[in-house]
Amino acid sequence: MMQEYKRSVCPYDCPDACSLLVKVENGRAIEVVGEPQHPITQGKLCPKMRDYPATVYSPERILTPLRRTGAKGSGAFTPISWEEAIASIAEQWRGLVAQYGGEAILPFSYAGTMGVVQRNAGHAFFHRLGASQLERTLCSPAKDYGWRAIMGGTKGMRVQETAHSDLIVIWGANAAATSVHFLHFVQQAKKKGAKVWLIDTYETPTAAVADRVIRLQPGSDAALALGLVRLLDEEGLSDEAFLEEHVQGYEKLRQETLPDYTAEKVAALTGVTPQEQLELAQALGRAKAPLIRMGSGMTRYGNGAMTIRAILCVPAWLGAWRHLGGGAYGDLSTGAAVDKDVVLRPDLLNPATRSININQLGDALTKMEPPVRSLYVYHCNPAAVVADQNKVLAGLRRDDLFTVVHERFLTDTALFADIVLPATTSLEQDDLFTCYGHYFVQRSPAAIDPVGEAKSNWDVFRLLAEAMGFADLYEKTAVQMVDAVLERPTPWLEAAGVEKIRQGEFAELPLPAEYKLQYFTPSGKIEVWNPLEQEPLPRWLPPHSDEGDLWLMTAPSVYGLNSSFREQPRLMQLRGKMSLLMHPADAAKRKLQDGMLVEAWNERGKVLFTLAVTDKAQPGVVVAEGVWKLADAPGSNTVNALTSQRLTDRAAGSTFYDTKVFVRQGM
Repeated sequence: MMQEYKRSVCPYDCPDACSLLVKVENGRAIEVVGEPQHPITQGKLCPKMRDYPATVYSPERILTPLRRTGAKGSGAFTPISWEEAIASIAEQWRGLVAQYGGEAILPFSYAGTMGVVQRNAGHAFFHRLGASQLERTLCSPAKDYGWRAIMGGTKGMRVQETAHSDLIVIWGANAAATSVHFLHFVQQAKKKGAKVWLIDTYETPTAAVADRVIRLQPGSDAALALGLVRLLDEEGLSDEAFLEEHVQGYEKLRQETLPDYTAEKVAALTGVTPQEQLELAQALGRAKAPLIRMGSGMTRYGNGAMTIRAILCVPAWLGAWRHLGGGAYGDLSTGAAVDKDVVLRPDLLNPATRSININQLGDALTKMEPPVRSLYVYHCNPAAVVADQNKVLAGLRRDDLFTVVHERFLTDTALFADIVLPATTSLEQDDLFTCYGHYFVQRSPAAIDPVGEAKSNWDVFRLLAEAMGFADLYEKTAVQMVDAVLERPTPWLEAAGVEKIRQGEFAELPLPAEYKLQYFTPSGKIEVWNPLEQEPLPRWLPPHSDEGDLWLMTAPSVYGLNSSFREQPRLMQLRGKMSLLMHPADAAKRKLQDGMLVEAWNERGKVLFTLAVTDKAQPGVVVAEGVWKLADAPGSNTVNALTSQRLTDRAAGSTFYDTKVFVRQGM
């Protein structure tokens, strides 16, 4: 019996990018554990990755290319060879390009794998083909925009500093579901006496670590932030020396914006009482190293970017950046550590090629002229995870839409494909990972051979490029592409230790000793007032509005990640039923009872849920945790049939949380 441990990296869209040890026995992965020596992973994995071999060897894996033999969506397929699949795709695409041009083809991918090579494998191919561009703004671009508007290119805090904070405010982040290793450092801080406040629209599972929970009205976060800044002034808790030295426009904010944010007005907008506001402001002002951990939830409204700008005023007013453990962070920017152009090949892109926003796929497939005539989907499941599901499904049903899906499982999207190609898991492919939750970089070699006839993104595009007549773009293997990226290290990557990374070890990108007092903005200061913005000063903007009488929060689940992991029976059992959380007062008003089948509806669609009556929800807000497969839903749709294609105030991001519904007893 031959047994060894191989290093790998979790590929999923999570800030932790866990370092893994894969136990391989006779060529088969039998166990996946967290790397105990990694300073962030520390040997621990989330519930989703503990049974990763159950995903790798799931009986639901697609093991061979498939051709559709029934109606779209029926799930009727027959196995075909790779040669036949590639030839069929190439024949269709050559005909479409000849008749309509390359823009008739739309690539569709997002974050099913986060590696530098495999995630971006198709860019060079579709640039050369002249295909429509995809604006990949599904998750939190408004959050990034808001950060840049205040902080410019300033680096976010190291997550390890959390352990040194004496007050941690987790704002709009369900870390128990989306960033479990951050909570490890929270617990370290708590052992030293730190207090934890949670600010969210409902009592998420992260509340288990919190000393205080503030539930505020959806889309009102900016109002609360500016109200806190005003209270810091009134209570004499502002760091005037820091403001004078490091903050541009603080007096303008005081004079022109803060007078509008009295405790009474903020209470009316947020539902947070004046007393709660005061207690939080005092706790922040009296802390030595207060930290705000910003999630992405509060940026998925029509006011998302402005919300981040407002929240970042709070640590500026506190001078929190001076102190170890103090400051704020959301997503860290580490992409600049590697030269992705080796993979992306932007030199092949015609800037005039039309661009389609990922959040508006429904309209793109049903309304756009000239039409999208072919869709190629890889490491994404748009039928489940993109807004306005009914329009997306209507587009996928088009008989004149040639759809190819490269996937591990027959997802909701794959059911509508004309050709399905079997995809590898991360254990079966080579890649290189940076991260948006910490500063470590690590190579991830294939730990096992591909299961069945599965192929990686890179290998499929090599085949497609050869069939389309531009094999020169993909002469290298994925292993060689990782080497090529590492052979062109940026100074930042060089400082981390390229040779360590090349050998498969993890390495941390270094930051200057005084990095939290170095602000990479035009002024060299934190720009509370940014003259380059259409609105130079932060303020509360109203979110979008629907006609419903209840806000709907489409929240993450502890036991899933978007539409992934439904192939693991243990996780599905832990998730239970597709539920809608509702406050007892709202249930009583509608004569609804716990466990009852209910229908949430608005102008976009109707979705059936099992009702869960709980005071974890607040009055006026209902919560649907997780993205479910259509086959597992009690009705014909899942939660994104209710969300809209509207975009954020800046950066064209998603507005999943900017949704209202009515709820009634289901049929």
